[in-house]
Amino acid sequence: MPRRPADLRLFLLTAYGLAWLFALPIWLTGASLASPLIMVSGVAMMFTPALAVLAVLAVRLYGRRRAVPGTTWREWAGRTGLTLGERRGRTLALVAMAWFGTPLLAALAIALSAALGLLSVDLDGLSLFRDGLAAASRGQASPVDPGTLAVVQIAAAFLIAPLINSVAAFGEEWGWRGWLLPRLMPLGTWRALLVSGVIWGVWHAPLTLRGYNYPEIGAWAAPLFVVFCVVYGALLGWLRLRSGSIWPAVVGHGALNASASLVLLVGDAADPPDLVVAGITGLVGSALLAVVSAVLFKRWPVERPAPVAV
Repeated sequence: MPRRPADLRLFLLTAYGLAWLFALPIWLTGASLASPLIMVSGVAMMFTPALAVLAVLAVRLYGRRRAVPGTTWREWAGRTGLTLGERRGRTLALVAMAWFGTPLLAALAIALSAALGLLSVDLDGLSLFRDGLAAASRGQASPVDPGTLAVVQIAAAFLIAPLINSVAAFGEEWGWRGWLLPRLMPLGTWRALLVSGVIWGVWHAPLTLRGYNYPEIGAWAAPLFVVFCVVYGALLGWLRLRSGSIWPAVVGHGALNASASLVLLVGDAADPPDLVVAGITGLVGSALLAVVSAVLFKRWPVERPAPVAV
């Protein structure tokens, strides 16, 4: 078992406590999933794991355990993945892989969903996307052709949005994959990935209990998203462990947030997507990510890093 359980307790208390605190306005106001408050609270939540890392570091630097070796900022930066790792070329290659590969996986999940008969697509009319634009503009005609807007969104999902979304994704990845995953590695690689994935998934409860990501099933979205987080967390974990750096996982996380909604762009308004099964965050996507993760771990094994706490 990992040593220094007080560090883990402080980390979890800070990350979970602040997440619920930042989501409290949603629960007090009963805000719908379409409310801007969901986005504001969600982005704020994403920085709570990083704040949890800083809380642990502050206690180790300025608390009673200040004399414990291994608590200098330079060492923590290396052990929590803030550097590019020992092989910078590999890390940069994995950053590029995460940047462009993640939207490709999202597109493949859409294609698989359609091929399995689990998703109706309207590539010619983009009816679901057009309906969404009409609702957002309250029925007023869009000054830009919806087809052009769709192309712009797809291009942004591959080229620009992963970098923009990585700012908030860093707040999560420094905590989950930077600090927590190495902290759990004495459990063994697969157990560490499982436990960290479950912790990550449950942390989303302030939003998923309201039906976030899967509005069709309400509070059941919470356990379903835990499944996704375990599977996708394994892929992000491979990026972290393979590179010795959090930056490939940060970019991969940002790219996922940029491309997960592509399924809504190509959907058919007459038969809207069932997000429980279709797309990258649905069951089809989870199965795809599980296969990809298994192949990566088998083909390119990872080295077990030293635990963060010494």
